[in-house]
Amino acid sequence: MNTSNSKATQLPPPPVAEQRPYSFERHGVTIQDPWHWLRDSSYPTVDDADVLSYLRAENAYFEAAMAPHRQLTDTLFAEMRGRIPEDDSSVPQRDGDWNYWWAFQPGAQYRTWYRIPVMAGGAPQTVFDEAAEAQGKQYFRMGALEVSPDGRYAAVMVDDDGSERFQLRIREIATGRDVETVTEVGIGSPVWTADSRGIVFTEVNENWRSYRARLHRLGQPVANDRTLYEETENIAFAVGVGRTQDRRFILIQTGENSSNETRFVPADNVEAPPVLIARRRPNIQYSVDSSHGKLWIVTNDDHINFRLAEADPAAPGTWRTVIPGSDSVYIRGVTAFRDHLAVTERVNGLDQIRLRTYQGQERRIPFPEASYTVGLGNNPEYAPASYRLNYSSMVTPPTTYDYHPAQNRLESRKVQRIPSGYDPAQYVTERILIASRDGKQIPVSIVYRRGFEKNGQGRVFLYAYGAYGIAMPPGFSTNRISLLDRGYAYAIAHIRGGDEMGYGWYLDGTRTHRTNTFNDFVDVARGLIARRYTRAGRIAAQGGSAGGELMGAVVNQAPELFGAVVADVPFVDVVNTMLDDTLPLTPGEWNEWGNPITDAAAFRYMLSYSPYDNVTRQAYPPMLITGGLNDPRVTYWEPAKWNARLRAMRTDRNLQLMKINMGAGHGGQSGRWTRLREVAEAYTFVLTQMGGAEAVPGGPRAAQ
Repeated sequence: MNTSNSKATQLPPPPVAEQRPYSFERHGVTIQDPWHWLRDSSYPTVDDADVLSYLRAENAYFEAAMAPHRQLTDTLFAEMRGRIPEDDSSVPQRDGDWNYWWAFQPGAQYRTWYRIPVMAGGAPQTVFDEAAEAQGKQYFRMGALEVSPDGRYAAVMVDDDGSERFQLRIREIATGRDVETVTEVGIGSPVWTADSRGIVFTEVNENWRSYRARLHRLGQPVANDRTLYEETENIAFAVGVGRTQDRRFILIQTGENSSNETRFVPADNVEAPPVLIARRRPNIQYSVDSSHGKLWIVTNDDHINFRLAEADPAAPGTWRTVIPGSDSVYIRGVTAFRDHLAVTERVNGLDQIRLRTYQGQERRIPFPEASYTVGLGNNPEYAPASYRLNYSSMVTPPTTYDYHPAQNRLESRKVQRIPSGYDPAQYVTERILIASRDGKQIPVSIVYRRGFEKNGQGRVFLYAYGAYGIAMPPGFSTNRISLLDRGYAYAIAHIRGGDEMGYGWYLDGTRTHRTNTFNDFVDVARGLIARRYTRAGRIAAQGGSAGGELMGAVVNQAPELFGAVVADVPFVDVVNTMLDDTLPLTPGEWNEWGNPITDAAAFRYMLSYSPYDNVTRQAYPPMLITGGLNDPRVTYWEPAKWNARLRAMRTDRNLQLMKINMGAGHGGQSGRWTRLREVAEAYTFVLTQMGGAEAVPGGPRAAQ
């Protein structure tokens, strides 16, 4: 299983987190939690000396373990960087009188955003320079950039510590000067009023819950800002804002994973009383757009796979079906353009875009491959001449298309350049079905370099997520090539908990069906072995966040299958987190996982699979665990506590590492090259534990 135990034994002993007696009782069950102390009592401030000392010791141990492999990490980083254009840029897109795009300067970690007048003769203007804003900062993220309808101002959301509490600034584009700071605790994307004199935005409270939508008028003190809506009925609900495609209405949504409600106000009269479209109902969701004097609503009120309905804004709760729900077609959303309703859907797990005229004629946009992922791209205008699409497959680099409906024609506007070279003919992609233990057929997307032999000896890198109805599409990755060119097959398991096969696929991996997700992943691994792609111990597994929970569950269930496991920001302390309603996400997560505070059955079910609570005395595969000190989604102590318990319980000498980013959050480090080095570190860990560090003959390498 571990090809470098000799390296591991040369290391100093790993850090040991002290066990301090702590227990609590819930529903008649006593929980022992001797690493409870790793949660700093002053969180979100983390200043406990013992906690910081332990985290720093683990980071030092990580660095010591990785140091002998620095050359491999550097090689992987150079390969990955060599596949990314230093001067990458987007395809310009029209919005009003301007064409907008972003571009990287050679070597830059961050984008610069530009615009140029649509009419000839103007010079490009800088809208926002992320690289300049990030100068001297350990972390920087631009969360949103919204230009006012008159083109004078940009509303920018900025986070400089990974806490996802964004500063909302108003920048005058012509001068590059910030004229106002609206809030320090913003979240999501703000929306301009029609007159460009107001901005609607959402804020988080001390528990990082997006709880209210506010209106700020330019030039007025923020103390005068008006609250348009505040969620006071349900602490699980989060508030967001948006606008309809025709820009007639500003939308104010509140909801959680399975239920929501939406209000609208006229964009040109935002201080009018918000109009409720339909009252929240348990397990009923709907989304809204507007065009031609109607509301267009996608809802699951009468079918699990959603229907498309229309309504009069004067009677917004009366819905008339336009496209009925279907067992075979999963309707995921609608964008209401002037000439078409663009309906995004999934059929047999495959992305589709259906264009429907307002007279009822329909057409699905054709695509050239049998397996791919596609979605609507940046389409800011109501009446575009063509529709911008984003497309890729496991072997086709990301491609920007403009679809011209009059000619039923796809125009390729950009194919991601790979400067160091890439020949898609050298790679093969497959989509197979593997039976789960309860008889479901689990789709698996696989890619490998030609010459990969299905002889039972191959190495496979298996990835999945499996939560929140988020699909893992069969898309392209330039980083992945470094594994393929070292003889690995890369597989994505489309397990339950995602919505690849419809909304029911998601529901069958949540709440009292949560263990289906973990079983699916294990069954896919065993199915790949049965089909001779690999053998036990030659499967590397990776997942992050809820996918990190997946990693924790599968190594408890079937550790012998895996030769290396990478668990990024893993949600593994499930019981403790779901019992603590003061944590940022907990109330909003109860509908996903169950509420163990009030429901004894949910508590016991959760306790049966929670990775932290089910670590047992057995051999575990080599493991790399990551986290972020400022992460508001999966708090740093979840990976830290899990890591400590694994160290105390495992019976083997396989390498176990933990890296906590001390200045970052859920997404890890910022900056395109810094993030890339973290990928290179993860791949280094896998390759040194499972073998295959050398590229296969003829494999493309980094540009020299």
